[in-house]
Amino acid sequence: MERLKQPRAIVTALLLVLLAVLPLLTQAFDQRYLLSVGTRIVIWSIAAVSLNMILGYGGLVSFGHAAFFGIGGYAVGILSAEGIQSGWIQWPVALAVSIAWATLVGALSLRTRGVYFIMITLAFAQLVYYLASGLEGYGGDDGLNISRSRFGIIDLRDKAQFYWLCFALLCGTLWFCGRLAHSRFGYVLRGAKSNELRMTALGFPVFQVRLVACIIAGAFGGLAGILLANEGAYVSPAMMSWVKSGDLIVIVVLGGIGVRFGPLYGAVVFFALEELLKPFLDLLHKGWGEYWQLAFGPLLVIVALYARGGMASLLRARE
Repeated sequence: MERLKQPRAIVTALLLVLLAVLPLLTQAFDQRYLLSVGTRIVIWSIAAVSLNMILGYGGLVSFGHAAFFGIGGYAVGILSAEGIQSGWIQWPVALAVSIAWATLVGALSLRTRGVYFIMITLAFAQLVYYLASGLEGYGGDDGLNISRSRFGIIDLRDKAQFYWLCFALLCGTLWFCGRLAHSRFGYVLRGAKSNELRMTALGFPVFQVRLVACIIAGAFGGLAGILLANEGAYVSPAMMSWVKSGDLIVIVVLGGIGVRFGPLYGAVVFFALEELLKPFLDLLHKGWGEYWQLAFGPLLVIVALYARGGMASLLRARE
């Protein structure tokens, strides 16, 4: 009961309730655009939760995590272009491809450490990026317009239904990753982050645990890519650029590294600042809104200096 009274628990509960009823609120106040913003927040939160699994709990800084956005999205897009519209086929195939790629990248990159791990994950992401750019039959650099997946019971063309599906998947992702982080597996992963040599000496299979963590992160990253492709009915190589990977890292750091709901806090703050800074800068000077990151950068520096645990650290109970 004491835990439920903590500021972080209260804010998290209120935030989840707000997100759960967002379609109803946007309809009541005739602010349909906010539903699109909310959908992006939920989808990016799923991707950030998957990155937090290896970055927050495992201490593995991947600078190519957005590749799973593109892999999941392009798997759906290519199947759609070939006439396969069923989500019951598209989604499992997209997840299988994401898992296969995560296994390959993890098996190779985990043999390195530090900046070498960062550069290898970036190199693999750029490989996928340029591969997608060269797929002239599927739009190349221009991307590919697709039809949304069909399930029969759920109409993904209905924005409210699609949002609730994304929100349900986010809740499932948060629950699964939270349970995993507090399991024996999660403790080994976090122990390896603190002292890899000691965990190895104790007999724990550190490499295998990290590889499984990378595979799980890749699967959820691919899921986010599937949802992102269906959200805009469009896929392009830009989905997997290094800039998107950087945005994911910023979201995780902004929310709180290694905190279960940290990626959700980070995504909400990230997209809220984007939506607020753009019109504010345009008011100061027409066209400045396009460069909203210039104003966002100093805010991120302030967070790094005075809230080193991200937004989650600001919600801790004070003694």
